[in-house]
Order: sequence, then structure tokens, then C-alpha cells
Amino acid sequence: MTSNSTPSGLARFNALEEHAAHAALHEACASTAWAKQLLAARPYATADALYAASDAAMAELTAEDLAEAMAGHPPIGRPKPGDPTSAREQRGMAGASEELKAQMLELNLAYQDKFGHVFLICATGRTGEQMRDAVKERIGNSPEQEREIVRTELGKINRIRLARLVEED
Repeated sequence: MTSNSTPSGLARFNALEEHAAHAALHEACASTAWAKQLLAARPYATADALYAASDAAMAELTAEDLAEAMAGHPPIGRPKPGDPTSAREQRGMAGASEELKAQMLELNLAYQDKFGHVFLICATGRTGEQMRDAVKERIGNSPEQEREIVRTELGKINRIRLARLVEED
């Protein structure tokens, strides 16, 4: 592949009809505002251009948009049944002890009580213990601090999911 050619996965995404592209983006992130911004900027010459557009859209999301995006994520330690994406991303919890799973459930509930939404972290590559330690650390944040951390974590998750969307066959 030459450096100026578009990867086949990205070319396929660029060529999708609007509703199909929107559905693909919704799988990556449940924010309608984020998806609309990415759709409006198609076609993308490179995957990096798509990731930059995602980052820019993420930076502009309102608190309501972030809440919509977070609603698409299951709690850590409880991936959606039949959802290979959340199961893959939360692999670090798969082999966790019952004690660690119970701790995560308790921490998730305490976090949700305080902030009104699920604890969100880019779980890819993290162990169950790392995720537990992160929720313990972040539960002391203010809602404003936590909203910006969530925005950053969502951005990381979106980049990983977009990479899977546009990777070559």
C-alpha cells in the first residue's frame, strides 16, 4: 500500500450510505452530536484525520451529549450480554476473583450514586485491579473534574473503536 492510498476499511466507511455510516458510528459512541460531526466531515483521507475529527467532536460535547455517550457503556465488570465489544474491552475483569468483582460492583454503585452515571474508563489493556484502583481514586473528584476525565476516557475508547471500524480486512 502506498502512503497516499486510503486503507480499505476507511474507504469502505467513507462509501457507506448516511444511515449505515451513522449506525457504524453509533456502535463506537452513543452520542448523536459526535456521530453527526463525524458524518459531516466525510470522506476522510486518512484514519488519523478521522481520529482528529473524533477528538474535536468529543471536545465540543455538552454535558447532555456526554451523558448520552455514557449511556451506551455498561458498568465495568458487567459487559452487556451478547456484546463482544464490551466483553473484549473489559477482558481485564473476566478472570477477576469473586472478591474483586464484588468490590467493583460496590464501587460502581457508589460512583453511580455520586455522579449519576456509570464509571467510565478505557478498560482496554487494564487489569481488574487497575480499574478498581481507578474508581477508588476518581470517586473523590468533583463532578466537573470527573466530567472532563470521562470526556478523555471516552475519546480513548472512541479512537480504539474507530480503529477497529476502519482497519483493513
